[in-house]
Amino acid sequence: MSLLKSSRQTKPASPNVVAWAILSLAIGGFGIGTTEFAMMGLLPNVADGVGVSVPTAGHVISAYALGVVVGAPLLVAISAKMPRKTLALALMALFTVGNLLSVFAQDYSTLLVTRFIAGLPHGAFFGVAAVLAASMVAPTKRGRAISMVMMGLSIANVLGVPLATYVGQQFGWRWLFVLVGIIGVVTMVCMAIFIPAQKALPGASLRKEISALRRGQVWLTLLVGVVGFGGFFAVYTYVANTMTDVAGFSAGFLPVIVGLYGVGMVVGNYVGGRIADWSVMGSIYLVMGFIAAMLVLYAATVHIQWMALVMIFVIGASGAMLIPSLQTRLLDVSPGAPTLASSLNHSALNMANALGAFVGGLVITWGWGFTAPAMVGAVLAVLGLGIALLSGLLDKSSNK
Repeated sequence: MSLLKSSRQTKPASPNVVAWAILSLAIGGFGIGTTEFAMMGLLPNVADGVGVSVPTAGHVISAYALGVVVGAPLLVAISAKMPRKTLALALMALFTVGNLLSVFAQDYSTLLVTRFIAGLPHGAFFGVAAVLAASMVAPTKRGRAISMVMMGLSIANVLGVPLATYVGQQFGWRWLFVLVGIIGVVTMVCMAIFIPAQKALPGASLRKEISALRRGQVWLTLLVGVVGFGGFFAVYTYVANTMTDVAGFSAGFLPVIVGLYGVGMVVGNYVGGRIADWSVMGSIYLVMGFIAAMLVLYAATVHIQWMALVMIFVIGASGAMLIPSLQTRLLDVSPGAPTLASSLNHSALNMANALGAFVGGLVITWGWGFTAPAMVGAVLAVLGLGIALLSGLLDKSSNK
């Protein structure tokens, strides 16, 4: 029996308790998504506030992303014997402290450090939250439960980011971190009240968690995320330029476009949880192929304004559909060490962010235009599909 299965409550929690517990975790995801993405809209304000250029201030975002990549494996590994609820509370406490420290950062160097600290628990929290959510429901509903936790991250792009951006622009960028700190405190209170107590995973240890890294299927699944999701970020990174320079929208219309993208992510996350429960690998194949096709269609039609609006919604939805399946797949291929493997998914997605932005910028620099990142993204999605197919074939061969 895997540690994930053995961590299920002996007395099943009522649907009402499960719903409130998952909502508590989703509120944490809402806070994390708000602090991660609102920084992009407030970057000029931050640059003025700490006396650096906008490109230099961009390193503050990189510091947070580096914290995510480092913190996911590190914090989960060293806390392997800690009960999952206690660990989730500790991670949200660290996230809250990191954001509140950012309020008082008086210079650029200090802000870099505080953003790195705030990023450390990001991936680990989502990893633990996925394990907690999956442990409270029937195996046939794991994808749905995980997607509801991730829904907080998606909704942040629709509600949290615009609100935090507005507050930061009107009252000062430090209020972003005050707002997120408040969300963090609310999350901890809700988790303490609504998440059922769980004992530490039987036999859990640092060695067992690290054992996940010796599994080839874990690395293949993470690689699907890095490569396949890179196309999603290749488009998202340059969406403002594409919509103004190619589609011909005014800069003032960009909040509506970004809002459509966010709504697409919410819808995609919801659908992704359902199809993950239908078939984890089947949904990965289906979504990766769909992403590739939609990125090509986006590049071909984005110059038509009404099609641009439709496609920005579809691109947001298609990318978000992939996350529940990847998260569930990592739970499946890491028996005995589900938390670390699940946490690494968010390290992989941050690496996808970096990859998509890099290759997208490269083809623009080469003079291929602002639709080129979508075509490169389609190639990355096809490569991701190929890696997923290889993973599935290895599964079949090992089961013979």
